[in-house]
Amino acid sequence: MNQTNARPQHHAWADLEEEALKGTITRRLITGDAMMIAQIVLRRGDTVPTHAHPNEQITYIISGALKFTLGEERTEKIVRAGEVLVIPANLPHAAEALEDTLDLDVFSPPREDWLAKTDAYLR
Repeated sequence: MNQTNARPQHHAWADLEEEALKGTITRRLITGDAMMIAQIVLRRGDTVPTHAHPNEQITYIISGALKFTLGEERTEKIVRAGEVLVIPANLPHAAEALEDTLDLDVFSPPREDWLAKTDAYLR
């Protein structure tokens, strides 16, 4: 889309479809031309299996805590409320909810697998 013709979008999270995923994980998505933001809700004990994607990811924990396992060396990093983790493109990673957690994930470019619902690792 030509940026000079782009139109602003306004959304309320509560008005967006909540997609049920594995365990009790849910997500809501907002997509622009070059980035995507997702509201992810995980309950304590929910896990996101190891995966990688060509998208850069920024994860901001609003409440709760996630334990990430990062890279081939499987480095562990706990990210708590008010903290941000930047995950480079193509870096293998997994997550486990240590508490009930609300997180915002930003991706650039948008996750085509999420839009097409071909993200089998989350289903």
